[in-house]
Parts: sequence; C-alpha cells; structure tokens
Amino acid sequence: MRTIKVTIWNEFIHERKDPEVAAIYPNGIHKTIADGLIPYGFQLRTATFDQPEHGLTEEVLKHTDVLIWWGHLAHEKVADEIVERVYERVLDGMGLIVLHSGHFSKIFKMLMGTSCDLKWRETEEKEILWVVDPAHPIAEGIGQYIEIPQEEMYGEFFDIPAPDQLVFISSFEGGEVFRSGCAFHRRLGKIFYFQPGHERHPIYYQKEVIRVIANAIRWAASPHGAEPFFGHFKTDI
Repeated sequence: MRTIKVTIWNEFIHERKDPEVAAIYPNGIHKTIADGLIPYGFQLRTATFDQPEHGLTEEVLKHTDVLIWWGHLAHEKVADEIVERVYERVLDGMGLIVLHSGHFSKIFKMLMGTSCDLKWRETEEKEILWVVDPAHPIAEGIGQYIEIPQEEMYGEFFDIPAPDQLVFISSFEGGEVFRSGCAFHRRLGKIFYFQPGHERHPIYYQKEVIRVIANAIRWAASPHGAEPFFGHFKTDI
C-alpha cells in the first residue's frame, strides 16, 4: 500500500501575535495537527504563509496527495498565482481538506464559486458534531457524535453549494445548526470542509477531531479514474 503524502498549510500568524493562542499552540496549529497524525502512517510535511511561495512550490504540490488548509488573518494576502496553482492541482486529483476559518480562503471560494459566508459568534459554547452519514468513510470509528467542550459558533446560512455528501452537522448552545462536514468533488479532486478548529481552543489536540482529519485524508487520496479529455475527439471505437 502506498504512503499518502500530506502537506499541512497554516498561516502561522495567530500563534506568533496572540499570547493566548501561542499558549495553546506554541509550535503552530500545523505542528499540532502533524503530531496528531503521526500514528496514522502518512508522510507529513508542513508549509506556512511566510515561506517563499507560501511553502507551496510546484515541487511541493507535485509531491502532495492531500493538502490541509488552515487560514484566517491573511486570506487576501495569499498570492493569486499560488491559489491558481493549488486549484489546478485539485482539479488534477490532489485532495484538499479545508479547516475552520479556511472557509473564507481564496482557494475554497474559488472551488465553491460562492461567497462561503456564514454566521458566527466567538463564545465558549459546547458544540456537538452529529454524524449524519454513518456509511461515509470519513465517519469511520467516530460513533454517533463528537462533543467539543468549547468552540466558536458557526451558523447557517452557510453560502456554499449543496455538498455532494454531508457527513456532519453541528448544534450549538444558542440553538444554531451548521453543516460542519461537507464533501465535494471537483473534476478528479476530492474536497472536505471540516468546521472545528478555532485558534483559542485546543481542538486539534482532541483525538476524535484528528481521527476525522485522518479519515478525510484517506478518502481524499483514494484512487480516481483517467484524466478527462476535452475538445474535439475522434473515437477509435
């Protein structure tokens, strides 16, 4: 069985500017996610905003089966040429997992074709992520729900296309619900949006959350068919 090559991209800005976030993620959200994924046997690398080409060079993406994306403060500062590079790789079959506030990233909005806007409330509320598609491989080993003791509220309406598969919905103490685990296909690429992950809560230390990300990596890296042919076509059949 081949080893899945995973690149974890994180702005790595909050952790260096906000002491509260730095106390939770002293080495960065990307490093915490990478450490959590070590037992799953993936080949892991990390990349951050301040690196040349945001760490997402053509060579890095060429050797990435699945890209994980966490962003918040620098969405508009991500270079368009890098976004286009990632976009083309997704269409060509690279998996993409977009976490939490990455819903507003250029790459996710480009792939969705919508504003990807939503309601939010930054409070310390309990969140329950309910599994609504227990047959989906991303839900493997999760049980009926995941409880997150404290999380930022995200609420509907979430301005995205209808997911190809909806794996999780969340409920919050204020009564809001949210489509928190959404799977999409774009040409040969598979995309999973997963909502938990506010930077002021230790969510990426939670084993169930990392299990979902690991499951999503395997799903997003699963085999696909032949590259489609476009344009005038003369059949040999």
